[in-house]
Amino acid sequence: MTQKIFIDGEVGTTGLQIAARLDTRSDISLIRLGESERKDPAARKEALRAADIAILCLPDAASKEAYEMVQGTETRLLDASTAHRVAEGWVYGFAEMTAGQAEAIANARYVANPGCYPTGAIGLLRPLREAGLLPAGLPVSVNAVSGYTGGGKAMIAEFETGQESGGFVYATSQAHKHLPEMQQYSLLDGAPIFVPSVGNFAQGMIVQIPLHLTTLPRTPSLADLHAALAAHYTGSTFVKVLPLDAEQGRIQAQALNDTNMLELRVCGDAAKGQAVLVAVLDNLGKGASGAAVQNLNLMMGVDQTTGLV
Repeated sequence: MTQKIFIDGEVGTTGLQIAARLDTRSDISLIRLGESERKDPAARKEALRAADIAILCLPDAASKEAYEMVQGTETRLLDASTAHRVAEGWVYGFAEMTAGQAEAIANARYVANPGCYPTGAIGLLRPLREAGLLPAGLPVSVNAVSGYTGGGKAMIAEFETGQESGGFVYATSQAHKHLPEMQQYSLLDGAPIFVPSVGNFAQGMIVQIPLHLTTLPRTPSLADLHAALAAHYTGSTFVKVLPLDAEQGRIQAQALNDTNMLELRVCGDAAKGQAVLVAVLDNLGKGASGAAVQNLNLMMGVDQTTGLV
């Protein structure tokens, strides 16, 4: 059965990537607006209300407006903005996060696509919290670097025109918009200290979480952390826990570009009691459009791997 899908904000970075993944699918009929109609509220509302599922690739305010536009209809929403990630009535779209999450997404009317940084951080922290290896009150630091495409068209232009020639750290004031979801879905009592940065490469991401093992209950080993992650993601298609002896010397941020994969590592020095948890993903893949297509597949009731690698 063909389902009608409308990408509200199709011409943005995430929207374009989602559209490219959906264009050739025979089980989807894309509702599209012409250039002159995209900012016409009446045309947007009509398209939103005609869709079986609308994917919102919009600024937060416009996503909230779209939510209001579909009230009184049966249109389901998949929101790629930050507007609804911790909102009541919305299901968080990280299918592998915990047992039953994929089923919750499949049955939801409203699904919030995760942020790219939180996907890596939650992917590392949530299994260890559920296994009882990390206390809820543990002070956590999350450090990360992303490709510049995560900043949207303006930042892409800065790098590709040479206005920005290196990279930079930002959001050091601890007010980053990803912090609420990172805290809530990692099951932490307080927000982590989060230090994101942008590198001089288009796409790809590394998220790192350092831990002193002696600060944790029962002082778990690196092997204990690894076993908990491996058990949590057993059978997962898109999340892989690499062997404990995987390469630590040079981990490439761009290793998973153009895929929907998330790779997790437990690194560090067992003798010193120091661990570094590492997540690698494509900020435009599992961190954005890939995850959106995976969630769309679940909402449509088709194999979640359809159209993804």
